[in-house]
Amino acid sequence: MINSKQRAMLRALANPIETIFQVGKGGIGGQLLTQVDEALEKRELIKLRVLESSGITAKDAAQEIANGVSAEVVQVIGSRFVLFRESANEKNRQIRLK
Repeated sequence: MINSKQRAMLRALANPIETIFQVGKGGIGGQLLTQVDEALEKRELIKLRVLESSGITAKDAAQEIANGVSAEVVQVIGSRFVLFRESANEKNRQIRLK
């Protein structure tokens, strides 16, 4: 569980990064969860977007994906959201939470 100070730091780090995944009409399936899991292992902090045609809100999608990949929801703004998960591999850790 991340505290508010850590969340603020992660939000600042997420600001300049690009959205790398979109949740569309297909919804949240196994393939999306696998790709998100792999991206979190490499990057630790990722930004996703929910398309209007998906029929799911960004908040719901963020929570569902976070639960599916054991990540933390950092922020949800409009149709975009940010997820964080510390890398299991010590060598891959880029973000140090204080």
